[in-house]
Amino acid sequence: MRRRGAGSGLRVAARVLIPLGLVLALGGFGYFFGNFQGVTVMSQAMEPTYHQGDRLVAERIDAGEVRRGDLVLVHVPERYRGGPVLQRVIGVGGDHVVCDGDRITVNGQPVDEPYVMRGEVNAGTEPYDVRVPDGRLFLLGDHRGNSHDSRFFLGERSGSVAASGVLARVRTGFPVPMVWLAAGVLGITLTLVGTGLGIGGYAAGRRARRPLAPVQPWPVA
Repeated sequence: MRRRGAGSGLRVAARVLIPLGLVLALGGFGYFFGNFQGVTVMSQAMEPTYHQGDRLVAERIDAGEVRRGDLVLVHVPERYRGGPVLQRVIGVGGDHVVCDGDRITVNGQPVDEPYVMRGEVNAGTEPYDVRVPDGRLFLLGDHRGNSHDSRFFLGERSGSVAASGVLARVRTGFPVPMVWLAAGVLGITLTLVGTGLGIGGYAAGRRARRPLAPVQPWPVA
């Protein structure tokens, strides 16, 4: 006698969970790694906002998406030994950036910089007055006394760097990218659970199909 449907419920659950898990895993991880990247802070130039060794999530963006105040990962081939650096966007193409030593103005408007280390907006350099060329960016670190930024290259196109060198922008606030990463992790979990249920259902079905041992007749005295 066979037990009909043994393990069928497990197999049905597996048929649902495995495809769902694969969709979540591919979609979540695919979106996350296609649009974001991990960044490790390699210096003290962004203190007190970020400290050396901090791990951040940065969103890949085009040059046209860069805005004043953004913290960007930028590649400047002729500087920093060709390695990418984290710096803050103070001015974009066409901006007039002026620092009198006590404050910075952009196009005549004072820039509020609560993130600057100890409030020292221009520690370590002289006042400057520059016009940012089109398609370029004027960048500073938050720790002005420990940042090798645009102020030290004023003779090279006003210290600016090409906007096309921006690799990504650091995300702040609610970690939306982590939702996609969590979806990928959930997808893998569902896929593994579904696989386990499928194996269990298959094994249960195999056991149900085994023929029962014949019953020996009761001995007659």
